[in-house]
Amino acid sequence: MTEITAAGEARLRQTLIAVALGRKPADLLLRVGRLLDTNTGLWREDVELAIHAGRIACVGPRGSFAGTALRTVERPQLSAVPGLGEVHKHIESSHVTPEYEAALVIPRGNTWTCEASHEFSNVVPQKTLEFWLAPARAGSPLKIFPLPGSAVPPTAWEHGAHLDGQDQSRFLTQSLMAAGLDEVMDWPAVSDPANPAHDRLWSMMEATWAARAVVEGHAAGIRDLPNINAFAASGIASDHEAWTAEEAFDKLQAGLFVEIRIHTGPEIIAGLLERGLTDWSQVALATDDRPAQEVLATGATDRNVRMAIDAGLAPEKAIQLATINPARHMRLTPWVGSLTPGRFADIVLLSDVERFEIAEVWADGRQASDGTNYLLEVPRIDWPDWARQTVNIGRALSAQDFAIPAPRKSATAQAAVLRPFHWTDDFLTFDLPVAEGLVQRDESRNITKFAIVDRYSGTASVSKMFWLGCGPKDPGTALCCSMAHDKHNVWAVGSCDAAMALAVNTCAQMQGGWVLVHRGEVVARVPYEIAGLMTARPAEALAADMAALYAAGEQVEWMFEPSFHPRWAPGFPERLAFATLTCSPWRWNLVAPSDHAPEGLVQVQTGETHPVVW
Repeated sequence: MTEITAAGEARLRQTLIAVALGRKPADLLLRVGRLLDTNTGLWREDVELAIHAGRIACVGPRGSFAGTALRTVERPQLSAVPGLGEVHKHIESSHVTPEYEAALVIPRGNTWTCEASHEFSNVVPQKTLEFWLAPARAGSPLKIFPLPGSAVPPTAWEHGAHLDGQDQSRFLTQSLMAAGLDEVMDWPAVSDPANPAHDRLWSMMEATWAARAVVEGHAAGIRDLPNINAFAASGIASDHEAWTAEEAFDKLQAGLFVEIRIHTGPEIIAGLLERGLTDWSQVALATDDRPAQEVLATGATDRNVRMAIDAGLAPEKAIQLATINPARHMRLTPWVGSLTPGRFADIVLLSDVERFEIAEVWADGRQASDGTNYLLEVPRIDWPDWARQTVNIGRALSAQDFAIPAPRKSATAQAAVLRPFHWTDDFLTFDLPVAEGLVQRDESRNITKFAIVDRYSGTASVSKMFWLGCGPKDPGTALCCSMAHDKHNVWAVGSCDAAMALAVNTCAQMQGGWVLVHRGEVVARVPYEIAGLMTARPAEALAADMAALYAAGEQVEWMFEPSFHPRWAPGFPERLAFATLTCSPWRWNLVAPSDHAPEGLVQVQTGETHPVVW
């Protein structure tokens, strides 16, 4: 495809009129056994679609097309549904660049994505649109509708990249592909005029409404009715963070568009059915974050549709949740969401509707997959230095950079301690040993060291503290990664300061990714050379690297303490990449050092700071 423009639409749609009226031949006449009309939720039998220039010009019963076609393709045994859409996804969490994302998800039915871009935007904020539109301009058939990031920075207590209402207004006037404002996560800032981020967020929301675009939401932890009502009253349009059917139902009744993720989907869908929900038009299925290796193993949005069917929804309803519903919500119905005239000729052909088994996917009027085999060429994009050179620590770090000096001459010191997904009002406090003037880990109590390294300023600044139940027990061992939602500084956890330094230095040398040091040696690395978040390689190559990392991780003995979060599990602590989040409902967390919080320990809802040891 090419980027959608108003002038291009005017020219193309005049041509589609001529094709529909039989005055100009179509490129293709595709005949299918039946077709789901997502506007009505009903099936049409024995249907033909006239396709021209990658768009649908005419849909009707076999033999109804008034014109001729250069080619006819018969698929009488297959059922056609529209290309599936992602209402809320971070392609960055696939960890492949968008041209390779297309090759990954299109064979699984996914032909368009609303890209929630605060991950990339926190790294290279001014290049947000340029990055996400580059694949379409190079010929990739995946439709990416970027939503520039509201969480840039994620909270007022983090420094670096900055976007405000002027930036949002500029983004929305630059391209019709820009669909709105990425999920507004900092509810304390939205609701409290005294919060330093309050004016910035409201300026972005105002700029979005001025362009008649959509303000997406993130209402994690907002479960009481006063706050749900306040959230809806703010003008934020959606939430994808509901954990229970009761929460989802309350948010639906408040007028929010509810986007259901895979891990809570079965409970929520079954619960909404039990509550008698019949109108599902305010509900969609969302992927949010899903690594490429998981997509290869279990699917993309097609997996979400199967989940919804298994949870009790009729297949037609489940398909609407991944096609017309998100398209309507994001105001994209002129282009996607239904197999109707004027829309992109993105068609998923099913061999079994009840099981949602995909036989073929067509994109822009071309067959793009046979089963899960991608048939089109991936455009080669020479990503420039602004995308490749994003890890700037400033110098090689040493063990001393990760040491925590004792506050006084004593055998012990009091230490603030966190654990993954620590959502309580107060941090934990432990009495830790001191040796040679430095506060020490305590492996007997599963206490290790965790650090955030500023990868943007070049000042080699490191914040460090002690965490509970998440690091390696083996000596000389550390794990680090440049993916640290949502600010994406480098995080590191380790049993040894020198090993942490080696891991971070190795990560910086390869411009981002994962590094595992075991007993003093680098034993695995996975490059994310694009923005420190993605790799410009096929998903299969990334999956092989991740499999090698997991295999190396199995040789390490990892600490573990249960956390509130049900997805925090023993073994390789991959989800530490999410434990650095600072959005609601997080309270105390470790961020990169700043003038506001020199040691990095900050209560991200109030801005209160505290020493890491005392």
